Amino acid sequence: MKSNSDSTGVVRAREKDDFVSRKLIRPTMPDGQTRVPERTVRPEKVARKVVATEHTHAEDFYFQKQIQAKTMITLMLKSGDSLVGMIEWYDKNCLKINRNGKTGVLIYKSAIRYMYKSSEVKS
Repeated sequence: MKSNSDSTGVVRAREKDDFVSRKLIRPTMPDGQTRVPERTVRPEKVARKVVATEHTHAEDFYFQKQIQAKTMITLMLKSGDSLVGMIEWYDKNCLKINRNGKTGVLIYKSAIRYMYKSSEVKS
């Protein structure tokens, strides 16, 4: 029988002492020419989306809490009218109010003067 080292055909790896470190040599450029950067970044690609610092998510938290609790809300509009109902959903610009026994209403936030919980009214 043959010995294991002869039958496998495996060559022994070089030891660390045998390894020669190689130095990267960059050629010099002729006069008047400059080296082009390896990676160019376009200014329009660098610009990142800027998040508004005044957005604290407090409004989102308040609306979510009122929707889950199905709280009756009174909305006072800039026109002087008032609406009473539950907030069904909201987005950046408007609210949908579900009024009991009446049709639902979609109201722009810009049309709302102020709003409060109907249960907080002191008679």
